[in-house]
Amino acid sequence: MRFAAVLNQDGGTLRTTDMAAFAERLRQTLEAVGHSVQIDIVTRREVAAALEKAVAKRNVDVVIAGGGDGTVSTAASLLMNKKKALAILPGGTMNLFARGLGIPQTLDGALTSFAEGEVTAVDMASANGRPFVHQFSIGMHARMVQLREKMDFGSRLGKMQASVRAAWATIKNPRTLKVSLTIGKTEIITRATGISISNNLFGEGHLPYADDPAGGLLGIYVSVARRRRDLVKLFLAMLRGRWRDSQHVEIHQADKAILKIHSPTKKFSAVMDGELFGLERETVIEIHPGALKVLVPARNVQTKAA
Repeated sequence: MRFAAVLNQDGGTLRTTDMAAFAERLRQTLEAVGHSVQIDIVTRREVAAALEKAVAKRNVDVVIAGGGDGTVSTAASLLMNKKKALAILPGGTMNLFARGLGIPQTLDGALTSFAEGEVTAVDMASANGRPFVHQFSIGMHARMVQLREKMDFGSRLGKMQASVRAAWATIKNPRTLKVSLTIGKTEIITRATGISISNNLFGEGHLPYADDPAGGLLGIYVSVARRRRDLVKLFLAMLRGRWRDSQHVEIHQADKAILKIHSPTKKFSAVMDGELFGLERETVIEIHPGALKVLVPARNVQTKAA
């Protein structure tokens, strides 16, 4: 296969990696089994343009996106419904979409998996036409990201610590939104502290990522917790992957959901694949089955086929 790699040197673990040495290992690993690769090492600001350039190349079969959730999400958006496949180098803090695909969580482990990997199709989702691969959230999660973005951190560990501090600040002063959520023929009207909609239902017993990235349904999570102690319990349940054990979250599945904000506040924010953006009062979230081709370890394709 013919690869084009875009490596975000400012992303997560790549920030503290010898990029020249790693690029050489990438080249040697792929060329040793007959592949070819073009490598572009860029800054965070240059990622989008570099990915657009890689996707536009005719002589490329697979685009490698090296970086965090933002880098991966940008690459996936550009590759949605394209013939080219996405390969993920997990250089972020949590790498949740990569985990769902069975990608090894070390950079060198991921490289080895690419050498003998196979292409399969997985789902994507969108919010008012804007694609995402992992999760769309409003309420507490968006507030937490807003607070975290104001903190200083220079490493993956630092970002994790900042996330915990931001989460606690959000839990201490919870806010609610009056919303309606239409799922099929059912309309839910509630005051929620948070709503998250994932690209396929999160699995149980681990961090929040989908066990089946080609399941064809959105996972819809509505937090009904309002008291501080209940929000702490919900946060801990989320980290342990015990969503279904929590009495403070309502879980639904659908291929489409319509979210309407009825609170009087003029401006709202949502977080999608880790990035903040302005939210409209009405948002249509849909799943797009098989819209993204990805390169995964060969055994994962074999297991799903069985």
